[in-house]
Amino acid sequence: MSAPTPPPPHRESIFLASRKERQGSKIESTLRKESVGGLLLVAMAALAIVWANSPWSDSYFALRDLRVGYGALELSLGGWASDGLLAIFFFLVGLELKREFVTGDLRQIRTAILPIAAAIGGVAVPALIYLAIAGNVDELRDGWAIPTATDIAFAVAVLALIGSHLPGPLRIFLLTLAVIDDLIAIGIIAIFYTESIETTPLLLAFATIVVYGLIAQFYRRFFKARASAAWLILLPLGAVAWALMHASGIHATIAGVLLGFTIPVLGPKSQRTDNAGPGLTEIFEHRFQPLSAGLAVPVFAFFSAGVALGGINGLTTAVRDPLTIAIIAALVLGKPIGILAATWAFTAIARIRVDPALKWADLAGISLLAGIGFTVSLLIAELSFEPGSTLHDHAKVAILAASLIAAGGGTLLLSIRNRHYRNLQ
Repeated sequence: MSAPTPPPPHRESIFLASRKERQGSKIESTLRKESVGGLLLVAMAALAIVWANSPWSDSYFALRDLRVGYGALELSLGGWASDGLLAIFFFLVGLELKREFVTGDLRQIRTAILPIAAAIGGVAVPALIYLAIAGNVDELRDGWAIPTATDIAFAVAVLALIGSHLPGPLRIFLLTLAVIDDLIAIGIIAIFYTESIETTPLLLAFATIVVYGLIAQFYRRFFKARASAAWLILLPLGAVAWALMHASGIHATIAGVLLGFTIPVLGPKSQRTDNAGPGLTEIFEHRFQPLSAGLAVPVFAFFSAGVALGGINGLTTAVRDPLTIAIIAALVLGKPIGILAATWAFTAIARIRVDPALKWADLAGISLLAGIGFTVSLLIAELSFEPGSTLHDHAKVAILAASLIAAGGGTLLLSIRNRHYRNLQ
């Protein structure tokens, strides 16, 4: 019996390519799960803490401080993570904000007003609590914005893990709150954490972003509706805008947000039919989400969370520091107090009702999760205090501790509520 004829080379290569594509799609779909991204973030942060406090800690800090690049773009690996990779995360934030304003819950002010008010309260009260505890010390005052941010990836991941029977509007409330929270944090970074501005690079950055936006808006005309071709042009332009924004003195992640805002959510009016296909915002979110959740945010967490605690004595010193106390109190207490107080005030004064599916106990659980201030809080800590300084290290300890306490408290309360809703079904 003769041996079977092998398939032609081109058919074999097609089979291998399709198998790799399927494997890649499986990995990407896994990374798009909210719980997976949050778990990766926590795992990389834990790895950094363990390594930074191990006998091999010197190698961790040497890796973090290794400088790569040329000229004005010569940064440490930690700097590339916070200024470069995190821009991908903020690009997705910009895309999400744009989509929510155009077609989502932020499109109708009556639907969005409660989570917007909650977000404002969740920013103002933690800042006030921080200043009440640490504001009388000049060197600590710059850290007032550290507890104002909510980590979308971490908080939504916790909710996804425990909220199998919780009402759907609860997730929408958390997402809207966290998105507005991030928008406020972005404004704070741009306004309060920019020491000096170089006008020429800034103008060139804005000009590049305008060109980027024009190409994004009219990509269907330029590239015959092929988003892949648009992506090949927009990616280099986005990198140029990022580099110019970095050179201007404004934190480069702002470029990511502005670029995300330029991407169209809807296609041209003539093509807005039921079968017109997804808009460029949806395409980019689908494409960049695995990159953000699987690489950008975890790598940033790895390089930012590593702090040498200095054993029991060092940890005791950090815990007693007014800076640590202020951040923990602001995130763990200030966030839920601000969110619940602002929500109650709007329901009482403006007579806007909370969604009937939600109870105040549910909102209390969500407000606790909002105290998870991991990613953006770590970024603001780097901008507030000299990296590597004692204050910077203590701020990291406080952010990590507060995020764990907030995650634990929110998990406990929402697990009870989840069991309650499950028993009702």
